[in-house]
Amino acid sequence: MKLEHRYAIDLEWTGNRGEGTSGYKSYGRDHVVSAEGKPSIEGSADRAFFGDRDRWNPEEMLLAALSQCHMLSYLAEAALAGVVVVGYTDAATGVMEQTSNGGGHFTSALLRPRVTLADPAQAELAASLHGPAAAKCFIAASMNFPVTHAPEIYTLA
Repeated sequence: MKLEHRYAIDLEWTGNRGEGTSGYKSYGRDHVVSAEGKPSIEGSADRAFFGDRDRWNPEEMLLAALSQCHMLSYLAEAALAGVVVVGYTDAATGVMEQTSNGGGHFTSALLRPRVTLADPAQAELAASLHGPAAAKCFIAASMNFPVTHAPEIYTLA
């Protein structure tokens, strides 16, 4: 059975400084990403590419999507396994390599989930759930670079 989900966003470039793209440094990289019924995301390029450091760049958004997807998959796995998670944070990092033709690609991403449990006796089971969660993350499954995990498990007790 094939289940298909569709997603839609709107993107508007807001970086025209009056000269359009008359030169590589003459235009802003600012843009707004929106979707019906949701707050807009102010985006730009990475500062290295003349972007606004105060706005989200596509590379950060890709890393955020990987982190969010793993967390959501992990929480689902935990709930199904009866593991009570009471806290979850991640300090994800990614590496992008520029190529000589002006392009580039991500070469790796490392997720560092810090999971807090209600019951210390569930620590081993909780740690084992990262593998199945990673396998079920739609975003990670769509990447052509390794997404690795270095989870840490904590308990309230």
